[in-house]
Amino acid sequence: MSATASVQDRLSDVRKHIAQTELRFGRKSGSVQLLAVSKTFPVECIVDAIKAGQRQFGENYFQEARGKIADGRLNTEAIEWHFIGPVQGNKAARIACAFDWVQTVDRLVIAERLNEQRPGHLPPLNVCLQVNISAEPSKAGVNPEEVRKLVKAVAQLPRLRLRGLMAIPKPTADFVQQRLPFRALYETFEQLRAEGFPLDTLSMGMSDDLEAAIAEGATLVRVGTAIFGTRNM
Repeated sequence: MSATASVQDRLSDVRKHIAQTELRFGRKSGSVQLLAVSKTFPVECIVDAIKAGQRQFGENYFQEARGKIADGRLNTEAIEWHFIGPVQGNKAARIACAFDWVQTVDRLVIAERLNEQRPGHLPPLNVCLQVNISAEPSKAGVNPEEVRKLVKAVAQLPRLRLRGLMAIPKPTADFVQQRLPFRALYETFEQLRAEGFPLDTLSMGMSDDLEAAIAEGATLVRVGTAIFGTRNM
């Protein structure tokens, strides 16, 4: 894809890539959803993606996301906003009010704050638990050994709807090595489902490891660069 390709062209290519990867690894067609990670990109890029039929968008920074969500150029009723950055305790209330999903819950105290601050007139906030599947000391996420305990606690919070697990494994260019942490997360996910927890979302895989994630059972992939281009940080 040319560096000058439009957002709509890039989005079309990513969707084709997902469909081809589903077929390649025996996944059901349409079983993998696409979250367009729009952090650092302007509203104009989101408008272009919406015109191409994209409805799910991910943001990492509340201050930036707040302006986009309030922008009159976006029909926010047609958009599903996912918060995918670290949840700071002092911003939990605003995140709970503004977003449809939070994918980065890794502590009970954060879940409790989101639950307490979710407005009663809104449906329960969809959440995923972030798992530190590669056990990286510098990375956020609950340890795999503690996932079940956190799942059990979060599932009891009435203003949250626990949907599944999310992870950002340690990066590697080796396809076989990419698959290993995704497989581990999938096994944890399936074990929890077998125990009766109604989980339906396995959020894993980004632009550089999308194929490995789909091969190992992802239901939602988070893609930014391949859709919107290189970020100017």
